[in-house]
Parts: sequence; C-alpha cells; structure tokens
Amino acid sequence: MKILVLSFYYEPDLCAGSFRTTALVNELVQVMAAGSHIDVVSTLPNRYSTFSTEAASVESRPGVSIKRIALPQHKSGMVDQTKAFVVFSRQVLQYTASRKYDIIFATSSRLMTAVLGAWIAHQKKVALYLDIRDIFVDTIKDVLPRRFAVIARPVFSLLEKYAIRRAGKVNLVSRGFREYFFRRYPQQRFSYYTNGIDENFIAASATTSYLPQKNIFPVSVLYAGNIGEGQGLHAILPDLAKRMRGRVRFIIIGDGGRKEALRLELDRNSIDNVELLEPINRERLIDAYIDADVLFLHLHDYDAFKKVLPSKIFEYAAMGKPIWAGVAGYAAEFMHTEIDNSVVFHPCDAVDAERVFSDLSLQSLPREKFVTQYARRKIMKEMALDILLYAKGSEST
Repeated sequence: MKILVLSFYYEPDLCAGSFRTTALVNELVQVMAAGSHIDVVSTLPNRYSTFSTEAASVESRPGVSIKRIALPQHKSGMVDQTKAFVVFSRQVLQYTASRKYDIIFATSSRLMTAVLGAWIAHQKKVALYLDIRDIFVDTIKDVLPRRFAVIARPVFSLLEKYAIRRAGKVNLVSRGFREYFFRRYPQQRFSYYTNGIDENFIAASATTSYLPQKNIFPVSVLYAGNIGEGQGLHAILPDLAKRMRGRVRFIIIGDGGRKEALRLELDRNSIDNVELLEPINRERLIDAYIDADVLFLHLHDYDAFKKVLPSKIFEYAAMGKPIWAGVAGYAAEFMHTEIDNSVVFHPCDAVDAERVFSDLSLQSLPREKFVTQYARRKIMKEMALDILLYAKGSEST
C-alpha cells in the first residue's frame, strides 16, 4: 500500500499539527503491511519567524519518505500565509504528479491543505481521509475584518463542501465540531481521534514532584504557545496582570501575529509583571512547565472557539500543574469533567479570571487516569488502524 500524507507542518516544527502528524506517521509505520510505504509532504520549519531549527528537505527511513518544501519568509498575516500556501501547493502538485497512491491522508486546520488533498485524490481517483483540526469557515467571520469576511466566507464554504464531500472518511479533532459538520454533511462518516499527550510529556509527568507548593507570592503563571488573534492574550493580559500585580508574575513563551500588539498594550499600561520570551524547543519547554506554579490558557471570546479543544490542554494536564483557563463551550465542558484542579473563566473577562484564581489549589497533583486515557501514541495507533481499515474497504469497492 502506498500512502500520501499531506501536512503543512511536520517535525521538527513547533505546533500542534506537526506533533500530531509526526506521531500518526510513526504509528502507521508500525501497523501497515510489509512492503507498504508512506510519502510525507510538508514544509521546512516555518511556524515561527523567531524560531528556526535545521531539517533536511529530503529524508528517508524504512517505510517513510519525507519531502519538506522551502517557503518564502512569512509571518502570520493572511497575505503572507496565502503566498506561502501557493508555493506549497505548487510544489506538492509537482512532487505527486507522477506518483501513484492507494490513499491520501490530509490534515488541515485552515482548510486549504484539505482542499489540496481532495484535488489530488480527485485527479488520481483514490481514497481520501481528512483530519479536520479547525472549522475555518466558522472562524474567519471572527478573525478577519468584516469587509473581507463577507467576501471570503462564501468562497471558503464552497471549498469546504468540495473537500468534505470528496472524502470517504473525515476525522474531527474536537467533538465540539460535531453539530456543525453533521448539519452540513449528514451523509459523511466521521470519527473523533483527538489530540493527546506526547511521550516526552508523559515521561516528565512520571518524574514530577507532587509535594505541596509553598504559598509564596508572586505565583509564577506560564503561558506557552501561539500569540495570535485566536489566543486573544492582548485582550486579557494587560488588565488581568494589573489586577494581579504582587500576586502573580506572568511568563509568556511564544510568538505570533499579535505579540507586538500585546507588547504595546503592556507598555502603554506600564505592566511590569509580564515577561515575554521567544519560542523554545520542547525539552526546554518541559523544564519551563516544571518550574511554573500555574499554567495559563486563553482563547478569544469568539463563537467559533466554543467548538474547539485546544491541543495545549493535554500537555498542560499531563504536567499535573494547576490550570487557569479562559475558554468557553466544549473546551470548558471538557476541562470541568476531565481535568482536576483546573478553573475556567469567561474569555477576555479579567474580573472573572481574578475571581476563579482563588479556587485553584496551588500544588501539583497527578492526573494518572487522564494521562493514560489521552496518551497520544494510543490515540494515533487507533487512528492509524482506522485509516488502513478505510483504505482496504475502499480497495474492495
């Protein structure tokens, strides 16, 4: 069996799409039949302009060939991202033009990788399995200026319809997506293989000390991840940090399109208890988690984000640290039912955030059941088997 895997991000890039796809490919290699082969087509590390790491443009190992495409320098703006994707799609089409596949797997947050996978599957008349990590059509009305969203949304709705209807199987990374997709595509087959906890976080959780913390102020509160419009840190941190001065010191690790806006707001309000740091690799990130007293999470107050389940939740929970989260909808429900010693406040509401902070127990507590249930390797093995089962079923029809 020959499998094409399309993912805009892949190891060693630093993002949820990279970690997820890398883990899935590793599990596919373990379960696929002898003689099978996977072509992974992705990009050279490009998630953050302020973080770079070396990776080979072409790499081969038993059962897997990896093609990483070089992109022009870009940031988080829509124009830059569009230019980058045009380069990516052209080279993907060139690379795959003469190659034959039995199934195409495409994982997509911003939709267009799914559309690209659908187009290649159509051209080659082969099975398509999509992994949907975000509802882009639902998100653009919130994150794009209204005059652009009015034009873009109908176009992307048509592209979404093309991709989803072309797929024989669609995985939704969040069960919060279910109503949206079931209402539009009632005939489609859906699965729910979510994000999970990678092995390095599981190993770190096993060695974490669970001694009670001393109530020494200020408490160290860490956020690590993207700093974009969707995370809305610029809309919560300046006010929240001012309210928590003397009690909390915020450490923000990451980069993104709204980092400068956040920096300007902090400076304008003379906030001195927020430290902004550049992205770091996962080994150093784990050390930062261990050193922190509380882990912070936030999504902007947009309707679209009531359906998502941030991948960051899983690695946070694995570390056993208290979690302070500004989320709503499905993510809030998930945290209430699945994660002990976590509190949820209404997004962008500093008053509510300050109120619930006192409900946290300022000590690390093991979450062994959660770690076992949401181990990434376990989830990706189940998903790999599902992909192969679908591919075999498609061959027989």
